[in-house]
Amino acid sequence: MFTNKENFKQEFKQRLIGKTGRQMHEVTEDDVYAALGSMIRERIGSDWAATNRAYTEQGERQVYYFSMEFLIGRLLGNNLLNLGVLDTVREGLGELGWDLEDIEEYEADAGLGNGGLGRLAACFLDSLASLGYAGHGNGIRYKYGLFEQKIIDGHQVELPDYWLQKGNVWEVRRDDKKVNVQFWGNVESHEVNGRLVYETQNSETVWAVPYDVPVVGYENSAVNTLRLWSAESAANPARDFGGAGSNYYNFLDYKRSVETVSEFLYPDDSNYEGKLLRLKQEYFLCSAGVQSVIRTFDKLHLPYTQLAERVAIHINDTHPTLVIPELMRILMDEKGFGWEEAWDIVSHTVSYTNHTILSEALEMWPEQMIRELLPRVYMIIEELNARFCGMLLKQYPGDQDRVSRMAIIESGQVKMAHLAIYGSYSVNGVAALHTDILKNREMKDFYELYPDRFNNKTNGITHRRWLMHANPDLENVIDHTIGTAWKKQPDQLNELLKYANDAVVQDKIRHVKLKNKERLASYIYKKHGVSVDTNSIFDVQVKRLHAYKRQLLNALHIMDLYNRIKEEPSLEITPRTFIFGAKAAPGYYMAKQIIKLINNIAQTVNNDPQTKDRLNVFFLENYSVSLAEKIVPAADVSEQISTAGKEASGTGNMKLMMNGALTVGTLDGANVEMYESLGDEGMYLFGLRIEEVEKYYREGGYSAQAIYNSDERVKKVLDQLIQPGPFCQNGQSFDPIYHSLLSHNDEYFVLRDFASYADAQTQIGLDYQDSKLWTSKSILNIAKSGRFAGDRTIKEYATEIWGVNPANMASRSGLQGNH
Repeated sequence: MFTNKENFKQEFKQRLIGKTGRQMHEVTEDDVYAALGSMIRERIGSDWAATNRAYTEQGERQVYYFSMEFLIGRLLGNNLLNLGVLDTVREGLGELGWDLEDIEEYEADAGLGNGGLGRLAACFLDSLASLGYAGHGNGIRYKYGLFEQKIIDGHQVELPDYWLQKGNVWEVRRDDKKVNVQFWGNVESHEVNGRLVYETQNSETVWAVPYDVPVVGYENSAVNTLRLWSAESAANPARDFGGAGSNYYNFLDYKRSVETVSEFLYPDDSNYEGKLLRLKQEYFLCSAGVQSVIRTFDKLHLPYTQLAERVAIHINDTHPTLVIPELMRILMDEKGFGWEEAWDIVSHTVSYTNHTILSEALEMWPEQMIRELLPRVYMIIEELNARFCGMLLKQYPGDQDRVSRMAIIESGQVKMAHLAIYGSYSVNGVAALHTDILKNREMKDFYELYPDRFNNKTNGITHRRWLMHANPDLENVIDHTIGTAWKKQPDQLNELLKYANDAVVQDKIRHVKLKNKERLASYIYKKHGVSVDTNSIFDVQVKRLHAYKRQLLNALHIMDLYNRIKEEPSLEITPRTFIFGAKAAPGYYMAKQIIKLINNIAQTVNNDPQTKDRLNVFFLENYSVSLAEKIVPAADVSEQISTAGKEASGTGNMKLMMNGALTVGTLDGANVEMYESLGDEGMYLFGLRIEEVEKYYREGGYSAQAIYNSDERVKKVLDQLIQPGPFCQNGQSFDPIYHSLLSHNDEYFVLRDFASYADAQTQIGLDYQDSKLWTSKSILNIAKSGRFAGDRTIKEYATEIWGVNPANMASRSGLQGNH
């Protein structure tokens, strides 16, 4: 590629002028990004081809990771880092007059995901490539992301997130790899050579066109593939619509309707049309992806009885569960297998990760909708259900209740989690606590039937993006303290423990944190026009807005702090800057009310002369991967305060821990394992444990009204939600929030955990005043974060679920330079 800085500068100048047709002094930073991105992508190509060739020649089992979301963020900096040329490019661009960090801002965040599910998938792809495993992603190339969030008068307003407006320099369209996907129609059967053959007639055919994005491994020449499918019309205007007049406009309408399949991430499924489109998207991904996998396998010229030896299909949550009946359909209808042979292949090929215990997130589809939209797939699901229920009746004679609970089709609904478990050889949770809940409560019947099928794989994050790229100053401190082995063996971060109380190292860590806080403060000033005290505690809660994540508990506590200062102006309190970032689903009214409340709180405390120097609150709009990369390195406190037993794992907790933030949290999700590593020395625990929550649910013993009547602080902040005052001005009121806590008895135990949470926050304020103590706790968190690196998680998936080994990437292309 280029061997040094001067070589890069010369090649890049030629590329930039050739691409834009302008002189150097005329080009814009947007031009610089486009030229640099396309140059790097093209240079990746030779390694990409070599990687695919190596996988084929070595005959390793290949993993295909199916997910409705891949929240990959921006790729320029990450790719430069993994290629080993980040410093070379940064210095070269600097000498040409551009700042690499500014250039990165011109890349749109890919609108391919929403939250933790999609970010986990992106981290896993990074680890698969960096560890040399043959592992590829299958997703949808959404034209529009979830939405662009604007905060107007404190309210969330959704605008289209047209992230592809300027194109995507990282993708390559593969017209030769397109496949067709069929919807609707009717199934006809006829006999051929003594066996029944099924064909779908009068169907609507949609082209699935793949766009491939390279996934670059860290300094190992491996380049895997994220394949994103785009829906396009398979109709011919002249042949199918007459080619002229009104028929032509009918074709345009039809073309438009087809393209909606891959147009929006998570269409509103609160009505029939939205639900139908969501189901179309899921089948579109599954059918296109499975056809692509089969096409690749066919090139090996091996018998299909060896498919499971060469292919591992992993479904990320229930959204891609239709992979199971679709693979059955292809094996039976197109490859000529009988039912038992096809099922043996499928059930040894597919594995499944469950990401939730929330009943509303365990997908169910109306039986009739699947029957009409996917008639042949429905027939297969119906037969799977009949065989499964028949087996259950033999296993549990007379226990009809159990059979009904476990059925794939029940009460007119197709239960996708049940289908996923039945059709997979492995089912895993994403944190030890979450997996225990699946085994002992949510999926207890299935665990009793298939105990060997269930296992745990605690989530992990890529330290390359979330530490090395997002926080290069911290990376440098770590390098100079313990060496660089941790970059490829993140568990080596444990070596930092030796320096937790080293005065020199502590001083360096504090300097890095301050620099990152200044950077975030500058961003906040540009957005809000408010100067932030960088010596204050940066208390951060950034994640999807949902009632169980309890942003409301955080908000009520801030209201209480405000009240205490107003009542006692001389109150000693460590200055706090509370930072929120979150999107609420467009149809989630309560979540939007909480956003409005947080912004009302911010408006009050940031402008009150008695509080503005001790309390600041900011809701940073349009939370994204790139915004997280600014927030996470600057955080002092990480809010992981979900109701115990509700969060499957969490990954934001890991990112913040890795950057030295201290967690205030419940024993929920991966917080449990973080606490095992850190103990009371490194975390601030509060609130109900899961067994206490479950006891309350069983016995109905919790009374929100009783806490309201007995705790003056709680009573005051709740009354402030509905009475004119500092947080309800100009006739505003937060009646829905108030009644969710009192009239509906506080489903997520916000009031029950309030006092314990406030006590933990008080202790945080006291500890922060002791800079040596606080920094030692921060170093402890960084040192113990290696356990939560995605590389560890992927090694566990590879050895314990997929049965794959790293490929031998012996040939290197010379892309690698210096980091």
